[in-house]
Amino acid sequence: MKKVLVLLALLCTAVSMSAKPKKQMALQLYSIREVIGTPELYAKNHVEVFKKLAAWGYTAVEAANYDQGRGTFYGVTPQQFRADCEAAGLECLSSHATRGLTGEELKNHDFTEALKWWDKAIADHKAAGMSYIVTPGWGTPKTLEEAQTLCDYTNAIGRKCQAAGLRYGYHTHSHEYQKVGDVRWIDFMMQHTDPNVFFWQMDTYWCVMGQQSPVEYFKRYPGRFRMLHIKDLYELGQSGMLGFDAIFRAADTAGLDDYVVEMEGTDGTIDIMEGVRRCAEFLSKSKFVRKSYR
Repeated sequence: MKKVLVLLALLCTAVSMSAKPKKQMALQLYSIREVIGTPELYAKNHVEVFKKLAAWGYTAVEAANYDQGRGTFYGVTPQQFRADCEAAGLECLSSHATRGLTGEELKNHDFTEALKWWDKAIADHKAAGMSYIVTPGWGTPKTLEEAQTLCDYTNAIGRKCQAAGLRYGYHTHSHEYQKVGDVRWIDFMMQHTDPNVFFWQMDTYWCVMGQQSPVEYFKRYPGRFRMLHIKDLYELGQSGMLGFDAIFRAADTAGLDDYVVEMEGTDGTIDIMEGVRRCAEFLSKSKFVRKSYR
């Protein structure tokens, strides 16, 4: 009888532990572009890869291979991409996709044609079940006039996305911390974009490489950073350059809802899938990451 009671107790404990919510953790699929980055690689490898991501603790993905001309992600329809992710228990959270302005459009402050591109892009992202579209970056404008045009374009895109039930953001690198005239490009953009229709997806690694502090930017512009890219030189925690504990402790100040792990590559001693696994392990074991920020 005692053995039965012990077994029942262990079973209840296991069920209780399995029922606990996971940490919400997305992966930017650009990280594993050498594994699924083309339609051919995706078709061959995505089933096994998505199963591994879910087993390692990832709960969502951010795409990086949207083809507006064909209306596809990694060579498949938005509906099929969503089904592929959900079959592995992964959420289609977001995608990096954009239509930049030509030199003439920038010069003439004319984004009439550019905005037409977004109609289909928005419809495709909604069909994939995504919550966000993120511009993966523009170059640094040469003048404040060009900077203002890009801000006005950003606000127009944001309004389109908001009307369709999507959120629109911009992913930072290091060049946004360079100056245009006498002001940093990121500060100018902060001051000339509408926080009601636009958010920032700060890449924490590139912020540090731009010789800035992520936490100080959270304090300077509280609530503007709905998403973060969590990145290190290689796998998370490897370099010691990033204070991830301080970054996550400041999540409420940032306005964080979702974060996305990204790797540019490895140091060559491990393959990229092992690097992605180590990133998941690092965050899963951390005491500074909450179960959910939504």
